[in-house]
Amino acid sequence: MKLHRSHTHDEHILQAPSQAKTPFRSSDPWRVLRVMSEFVQGFDELAEVGPAVTIFGSARTRPEDRQYQQTVETARLLGQSGYAIITGGGPGIMQAGNEGARQVGALSIGLNIELPFEQHINPHVDLAIEFHYFFVRKVMLLKYAQASIIFPGGFGTIDEFFETLTLIQTGKMSNFPLVLFDTAYWGGMVAWVRSTMLAEGKISPEDLDLFFLTDSPAEAHDYIVSRLRS
Repeated sequence: MKLHRSHTHDEHILQAPSQAKTPFRSSDPWRVLRVMSEFVQGFDELAEVGPAVTIFGSARTRPEDRQYQQTVETARLLGQSGYAIITGGGPGIMQAGNEGARQVGALSIGLNIELPFEQHINPHVDLAIEFHYFFVRKVMLLKYAQASIIFPGGFGTIDEFFETLTLIQTGKMSNFPLVLFDTAYWGGMVAWVRSTMLAEGKISPEDLDLFFLTDSPAEAHDYIVSRLRS
């Protein structure tokens, strides 16, 4: 049986223009106004968050998984050091990050996104904001964070890692600690970056210092805190 898939706002805005006459409220200029409203809402609600760390990772990670528990512990440590925790607000690693923050009374933020198959805000979020557009949400996930941790995940998580890495490499973001968590999971990718990208001169040797790979919640915490306090 084929499941019904609803169309998202991102899908509409990325469609090529049609030659047929389009009602104004379905037109690109109208969508620009909706995009603006999402930016204004995000800027307004997150403006006074204070120091924060964004946690990325798979929505499919289960609470009994080791990676889930490591995420909870990492968020707890950062929360105890005065950092709010920002996630995408959904299940899996996102929920673990929010859970760890709430355990120590740190502000727990979830920035949820409209998806073809509905994703609900997890129960450990204190401040929730709903977005229709991925690119607006991605700006908010980085703008109000001083660092990011990338836990194991799929295509979306890899996209978030490389986009953040590119922003750091190109000087669009400065003094922004970026952590890859779980050497067994990410090690093959990092080895490929070294053996292929670096070997062929597509990146510089110092680009490999733009992120930190670890298996330890304490090391992830200490790396971020020491970088931000230096």
